[in-house]
Amino acid sequence: MIFLDFFSGIGGFRLGMEQAGHTCAGHCEIDRFANISYNAIHQPKEGEWFATDIRAVEPGELPDADCWCGGFPCQAFSIAGKRAGFEDMRGTLIFEIFRLAAERKPRILLLENVAGLLSHGEGRTFATILCGFWELGYDVQWQVLNSKDFGVPQNRERIFIIGHLGKSSGQKVFPIGEGNGTPALIQGQIANTVTTRTGGAASTGCFLVENKQPAQGIKQIGNIMPSGDKNNSVPGRVYDKSGISPCLRTPSGGMT
Repeated sequence: MIFLDFFSGIGGFRLGMEQAGHTCAGHCEIDRFANISYNAIHQPKEGEWFATDIRAVEPGELPDADCWCGGFPCQAFSIAGKRAGFEDMRGTLIFEIFRLAAERKPRILLLENVAGLLSHGEGRTFATILCGFWELGYDVQWQVLNSKDFGVPQNRERIFIIGHLGKSSGQKVFPIGEGNGTPALIQGQIANTVTTRTGGAASTGCFLVENKQPAQGIKQIGNIMPSGDKNNSVPGRVYDKSGISPCLRTPSGGMT
């Protein structure tokens, strides 16, 4: 399958899609530093389509593609921000996807955003987005997935939205992980100084364990409250291989 990579960042969607055997026809990214990393990591082929600002892209200049991917900007919906929604210009960029799709009609739209998109505006924001899909003729599926359930040492919830053009063109994708109660548990993986593991509702915090570290070297540190800031607590960091890191919201240094 041929895909286009919108709001590409450093290429998370591209990595997954190419690992699944699909081919990228081009990408769009406005942040030049993110794009430098993207090019270094993925090394796009010469002549591959590229644009910086999706607002300046015209439908006719897009290469043919079966699927459009995109993690459209999340700052307007995230609980970590002001949640200005569509009043924040970044919150309206999903409609640029709809503008282009109205003419080009890719078979699949695969989009991602923060889980807070569901609750923003008491659900009206997400309803507006769903209406955008339906007005273009896409049937829609969605699910909130957490990276910690897929072998990543971080508690990071994201909503994934799949739109299939036409009522009979797509198969059921979501829900993932129902039946046994959890998506594909993956056992811990160990690097030189960092070890990770999924599973366990009580396992929160980030953790560091040196390879072959003795038991007495494992430490657990409780909640950290920055001085004078009662609204910016950092979840406890667990220096143990059974922990899971919280979503990264603030920088923090190590403790000994």
